[in-house]
Amino acid sequence: MDVFYNPDGIGDVLIIPIEDGDRYDIKFEKIADITRILSSAGKVIGYNIFNAKSHFQLNQTGKIKLTEELLSQIKNLFMENGIEDGLDFDLSPKFVVGYVISKEQHENADKLSVCQVDVGEAEPLQIVCGAPNIDKGQKVVVAKVGATMPSGLKIKPTELRGVASNGMICSQKELGMPNAPKEKGIYVLDDSTRVGEEFTF
Repeated sequence: MDVFYNPDGIGDVLIIPIEDGDRYDIKFEKIADITRILSSAGKVIGYNIFNAKSHFQLNQTGKIKLTEELLSQIKNLFMENGIEDGLDFDLSPKFVVGYVISKEQHENADKLSVCQVDVGEAEPLQIVCGAPNIDKGQKVVVAKVGATMPSGLKIKPTELRGVASNGMICSQKELGMPNAPKEKGIYVLDDSTRVGEEFTF
């Protein structure tokens, strides 16, 4: 999960996005330096923490990975101000090395494959993939549910032509990697990579 801090662009504010929402239909609740952002239905979709430098040690700017240490500091600030929001964020890596256990033809689409992908968890992920070079036995980059792609696309559970898909097998272009090949196809990793480990780019 990422948070954002751009003191030169928007000021001394730590932005914590949780969910997408209609920016024209939101409400705000301000408690001390903390602004809770709510959807019209009352669901928390994010927080803005003002005077961030006085509350946290922020050595980076732009997109910042939310660590356990920073999350603990945020939780302490909330407690000091009587805010009992859970802040139970999943901080596990969202881009990981996966291993394609199996690949089957999608029953309703000639150009789609249904893959079972080991990402180092108890159960493999079922991911529908349209890349022409996807195959059994490959190590690949998997964007898990909850990942945000460089394009801004948020990965969610979905169905493609009636088949459940829980994640995305990525190309270099989708990962925003420099010198990505122009031809379509997923990024096949070297066999030395370890299944389940975080993929950084």
